[in-house]
Amino acid sequence: MGFRWRPRLPAGRIALLVVVGAALGALYILVTFFQVLHASGEDDRSSVDAVVVLGAAQYGGEPSPVLAARLDHAYELWASGVAPLVVTTGSNQEGDRFTEGYAGFEYLRFKGIPEDALLVITDGASTWEQLAATVRQLHTRDLVSAVLVSDPYHSFRLTQIADEVGIESTISTTDGSSSLRQLVRETAAVSLGRILGYRRVDNWLSRVG
Repeated sequence: MGFRWRPRLPAGRIALLVVVGAALGALYILVTFFQVLHASGEDDRSSVDAVVVLGAAQYGGEPSPVLAARLDHAYELWASGVAPLVVTTGSNQEGDRFTEGYAGFEYLRFKGIPEDALLVITDGASTWEQLAATVRQLHTRDLVSAVLVSDPYHSFRLTQIADEVGIESTISTTDGSSSLRQLVRETAAVSLGRILGYRRVDNWLSRVG
């Protein structure tokens, strides 16, 4: 077998490619950060089929302050006529007796939303799984649009996941600002999610907390 010459890139060119690649990667992350920041705090109250509350921690059936803020916001949207149905989502952590979805259901029922205006989704430990399960249930009722309720920093990833699972969505977040840590974490999640897929990244995030 004869010798075959293979040209090698000069060391300077390799270094240049590494620098250009790093610069493009940094630019991608920076653009993503500003997309996450720009979307935070979105509040679209257009009429839709359902209000969907993304799950958060609950303790013995009592919503955490984060979840309670989301539920209070969902109640406000329902009371103002944005949608006739409120969907509470979220499964339970290992050892929990109650699910996030059920805790949300009980909280909103106590606030005055009738049971026939509530739908509980307890499938899904991650945002992707919660929305995918919600889409399946809404479609069985011939419902196609929803306003998604979560914290401000979560907005951009929510719209991306909603597009991926196939739901027509708007965003209406709770009040308050997002910390730099939350924005950086979301930037990492979105940056990876657009490359690897949000289902894979969200499942990983749900395991590491």
